[in-house]
Amino acid sequence: MSKKVINFIQDCFKTKEFIPLHVPSFIGNEKKYLENCIDSTFVSSIGKYVDLFENRMTAYTQTSKAVAVVNGTSALQVSLRLVGVKKDDEVITQALTFVATANAIIYNNAIPIFLDVDLDTMGLSPSAVDNFLNEFGEIREDGCYNKSTGRKISACMPMHTFGFPVHLDELITVCKKWNIPIVEDAAESLGSIYKGKKTGGFGEVASFSFNGNKIVTSGGGGVITTNNLDLGKRAKFLTTTAKDPHPYEYYHSESGYNFRMPNINAALACAQLESIEVFLKNKRALANSYKTFFDKEGIKFRQENPETKANYWLMAIELNNKAERDLFLKETNSSSVMTRPIWQLMFRLPMFKNCQRDSQDNARFLEERIVNIPSSYIK
Repeated sequence: MSKKVINFIQDCFKTKEFIPLHVPSFIGNEKKYLENCIDSTFVSSIGKYVDLFENRMTAYTQTSKAVAVVNGTSALQVSLRLVGVKKDDEVITQALTFVATANAIIYNNAIPIFLDVDLDTMGLSPSAVDNFLNEFGEIREDGCYNKSTGRKISACMPMHTFGFPVHLDELITVCKKWNIPIVEDAAESLGSIYKGKKTGGFGEVASFSFNGNKIVTSGGGGVITTNNLDLGKRAKFLTTTAKDPHPYEYYHSESGYNFRMPNINAALACAQLESIEVFLKNKRALANSYKTFFDKEGIKFRQENPETKANYWLMAIELNNKAERDLFLKETNSSSVMTRPIWQLMFRLPMFKNCQRDSQDNARFLEERIVNIPSSYIK
């Protein structure tokens, strides 16, 4: 089985050389904007490209405000603070995720609660959240509390795994019932659509990543989006060291973060964002080719749900069991075709081993079977 897959992927990418999982592609104004930025001497956190990128992200995500920061993890960290997460509070999220999701909670001195995912989206399951809250939730005057720990549950943070949107309508209904704000971890879902609306505008706030392996990259970078202008203004304030406005005095009225995106990174991001529709179309064509091939081979290719449109950032197949997965990983990687297992569940990591969690039946199933395959833009 692996040999046929290897040959097909080599044919898709027209090479017998090493095929990475996902690499950036620079097909537009990247060099032009970078040279312009260097010539301007404004390469740090002040410059026209930061403002331009934030405005373009606001327009693209159909939100009211976007704030550019240094990376997606810092965007998540600040987003949680924006919705009121404080020390010793709890945040509901998924164990099947990249570690940044859980780390952002810890950076706020809060505590993750890991709940199961849905098999179809690989993202946080609304029914798992509902079941947990029906058993452990308690509404008080100032929000929802966990009866088993006595701690406040201050946020719910779903992650759109590999660009596949979670069941947002159902999750929003559950969280509204329990008065818990949603923070979307949209790090992987730029360009993904749920019922006609792009991800990043459903929660109180959302966070995107522009790391080097994302569809659109700024080298390193992230963005916070929100439809609440007050939260957007506060996000900008907190991420620029919480400095009170003044022509020359330095006065910081609270503890903030030096999380500002440099202008040179924003210049790259502006050029990349101009090409996003080309990238998305190209990746969808690759996804369709993969689906046709894997259907013939009797292998499940993970695809979008009805009423959603995935960006197919990282494409994935589902194998029959862990043994088959491990053999596939060994054979493909030894043949210079990079493949990767989905992440180990967060509660398997030492810093999260004591966190509250449910049975994780779906997450365990997927952990043993999901493999990412090469997903780059094909020139």
